[in-house]
Amino acid sequence: MFRLLSKESNIFSIPVYIGVLLLIVISFNILDFNTLEVISAIITFAGVALGYFCFNAVALNYHTHLPLFLYTVFVFALYPGDLDIGIAVSLLTNAIMLLLLTDENLSVRNNSYMLVGSLLAVNFVFLPTTWPMCIFVIFHIIGTADRALTQIFRLFFGFALVALTYFSFASFFRLHSWNAAYFPFSGLTWRKDVGLLVWLAPVAVLLVHAVADHFRYFNRKSPTSRFKYTFLLVYSVAQLITIILYMGSTYEYLLFLALPASIILSRMLMFLPRYWLKETGFWLIIFSLLVFKLYSYFNFF
Repeated sequence: MFRLLSKESNIFSIPVYIGVLLLIVISFNILDFNTLEVISAIITFAGVALGYFCFNAVALNYHTHLPLFLYTVFVFALYPGDLDIGIAVSLLTNAIMLLLLTDENLSVRNNSYMLVGSLLAVNFVFLPTTWPMCIFVIFHIIGTADRALTQIFRLFFGFALVALTYFSFASFFRLHSWNAAYFPFSGLTWRKDVGLLVWLAPVAVLLVHAVADHFRYFNRKSPTSRFKYTFLLVYSVAQLITIILYMGSTYEYLLFLALPASIILSRMLMFLPRYWLKETGFWLIIFSLLVFKLYSYFNFF
């Protein structure tokens, strides 16, 4: 199976995976008509579908089928069917921001920071717990932009445009109350019972091994590979902060890590020294995700 997925993907691959994704979204919503939320399902589908194009934008996996397949399995295992509208919007905005921030054209990146700021504001309005993404973008600007202060100004200007529009509508409709959830660290939901997360322990261990292996051979990597991998890791840390602080029992938050985890794991599998290790690692990931899905499904009922 690993050898089959290691083949180079072509222009028809992404539409096929998007078609499979569409079937997954439709199937999960048809199973329970009481929780059918068409708008949330459409936004979720759009956000996850855009994620497939982010693989080519990040370009860390040599355009193989492996990361696309792992991403699809991650979505299948973690998508509950009745996804919260805030998480759905966040998946969409994150995918758009990744496409903008990883664009090879420098002028496109420099001219997109106002749009990125607007997306961050929309993201924050729908899901305040995603505030670490703002820190990630600021770090990215400081580390990559030629005129960092100018780009940060554009970022905050885009953020301010959405904020002023939001407050104007709120004032017009006489909505003068303030939700405490919009203050960072106000809605912490620490979870002492790991519950179903035990079944994802093998995936977590492989992720830790993949990151450690990357830094073990860091000096052998090309400058481009180092930069892109660092970008992916900082993005993952931003998502991980949100998950650790606010996930609680809302396991859908793990969807934020589906894209970076697929890239990191597939890259780790590609560089394992023995074929049987690659095949074993691949099936261990698939088995863990499927078992997690089964237990979460039966736990729901």
